[in-house]
Amino acid sequence: MSESANPTADPADPDEADEADAADGAEPADGARTPDGAVAAAATPENGAAAVVAALESADVQTAFGVQGGAIMPVYDALYGSSIDHVTMAHEQGAAHAADAYGVVAGTPGVCLATSGPGATNLVTGIADASMDSDAMLALTGQVPSHMVGSDAFQETDTTGVTAPITKHNYFASDSTTVGDVVGEAFALAGTGRPGPTLVDLPKDVSFGETDRAPAAPTPPERSVPDPEADAESVEAAARAIERAEKPLCLFGGGVIKGNATAEARAFAREHEVPVVTTMPGIGSFPEDDELCLSWAGMHGTGYANMAISHTDCLIAVGTRFDDRLTGGVETFAPGAEVVHVDIDPAEISKNIEADYPVVGDAGTVLGQIDAAMERSPAAREWCEQCADWREEYPMDYAVDPDEPVKPQFVVEAYDAATGDDAIVTTGVGQHQMWAAQYWTYTEPRTFVSSHGLGTMGYGLPGAIGARLAAEDDREVICFDGDGSFLMTIQELSVAVRENLDITVVVLNNEYIGMVRQWQDAFFEGRHMASEYDWMPEFDKLAEAFGARGFRVDEYDEVAGVVRESLAYDGPSVVDVHVDPREDVYPMVASGGANGEFALTGDQL
Repeated sequence: MSESANPTADPADPDEADEADAADGAEPADGARTPDGAVAAAATPENGAAAVVAALESADVQTAFGVQGGAIMPVYDALYGSSIDHVTMAHEQGAAHAADAYGVVAGTPGVCLATSGPGATNLVTGIADASMDSDAMLALTGQVPSHMVGSDAFQETDTTGVTAPITKHNYFASDSTTVGDVVGEAFALAGTGRPGPTLVDLPKDVSFGETDRAPAAPTPPERSVPDPEADAESVEAAARAIERAEKPLCLFGGGVIKGNATAEARAFAREHEVPVVTTMPGIGSFPEDDELCLSWAGMHGTGYANMAISHTDCLIAVGTRFDDRLTGGVETFAPGAEVVHVDIDPAEISKNIEADYPVVGDAGTVLGQIDAAMERSPAAREWCEQCADWREEYPMDYAVDPDEPVKPQFVVEAYDAATGDDAIVTTGVGQHQMWAAQYWTYTEPRTFVSSHGLGTMGYGLPGAIGARLAAEDDREVICFDGDGSFLMTIQELSVAVRENLDITVVVLNNEYIGMVRQWQDAFFEGRHMASEYDWMPEFDKLAEAFGARGFRVDEYDEVAGVVRESLAYDGPSVVDVHVDPREDVYPMVASGGANGEFALTGDQL
């Protein structure tokens, strides 16, 4: 890249854009991978864009997702010789979701890029999604030149203003010499403490501006690093409360997984023989085939999990923000329980549910502290027997009639039986998401990748792309989607085909926005306004048009063969399963209702 790059040049004009040296036989670019797979030492950057890329390389970023454009073009030019594998997505929203899912599976912040204006605003849904779910992600956006900011220039948007409410922190880069440090700090901050998305807005003149300063190692702001240990007094109080409990219950949330505390959480519950429920984001934190596990609780959680929450006298909640889909009405949530709340973020303590014993600190560290402080386990044998009885009383089952349309639950269980414990499931949002959560047995963390707090339809396919690229090659990646959800981001199938990604997309096609239709039947006297989707395309044929493998299932006796063939296909496949359009998701707790008053049929709502 030329050292005399003109900061006022328009990178959208190929005559003015810098050209990368792609001569045959050239030495590998600094920071690029050499033939033996090693990474060459980063050189002194020549401009701000090169410093941005050098900061990402210093952070050991392996993969980034994005869409090219005028204002971000200098950064893409700097990526040309980089060790970073850039995946061009079909839409910026897909880039954000792919980066989000990549980060969930890899356990390190995902990275996405977009240009200014519509590129940046198209990232917003994915950034908000990551914010609601506390997923670590770094977004880099191009911006018009600094002197044009505020002039309503072409493709200008106040990106930092737009994203301020949905990021841990965002940055407006103002100096070519420090922009690499800013990007490194933003990356580090995304994964520090309670994870979340960060963003750096990159004006074009800053990206083009000359610098000879290599960025510092990625380091979060000093005040952003929380103390992992809780204070001794709160630990002692929590330990005493757990010891005297007769009906203790562990509630493991997404923070257990994000804090890499699953080993400590499992050891604690097993040592003290305390039953476990999880939140939806906490699925996989405790093995669902363990006799102590009651699966997940909340609006569509298991009946036995909700009964346990409704009757516990000591709720040991770890890494959860007590959102409304879990709690229902807060005044009826765990009504007889003393609440021990462990969380890394003090802002979550007593925000929704009053904590009797607040314990602020890292999930794994604090569980170790509490365990060390406990002198005995709670006497909970009868309580464990009661929880087992509830499991028998409220089983997760469904009726199968070979002469009726295929039940979606049957399809989920068929794929679960055909894959290993380390298979990764991604979903869109709706009924299919609930069935994928209810009827797949999760035993490992980071295997259920979905949109929880924001509830973003269309997350499943780009999420599967991100998950696939983060996972080892021998792991299966299955996306369960609905027909409406799949159609929202179906263009990303072109990316899966181009990259030859081995993913299996299972569309549970009921020709409805199913969850809306279910609510319309329950609460709006069956008026199906704008929820009937009988105009859907034939997804198996559409998949073939994209270059993927397409399958269709209409009958039960077709399921086994299609499951086998779709999983065996080495590349992206789409399975269009026409399921029972009248099937509903149960159990169900009415919005704002009490967890213990769940409905098992529509008549009970």
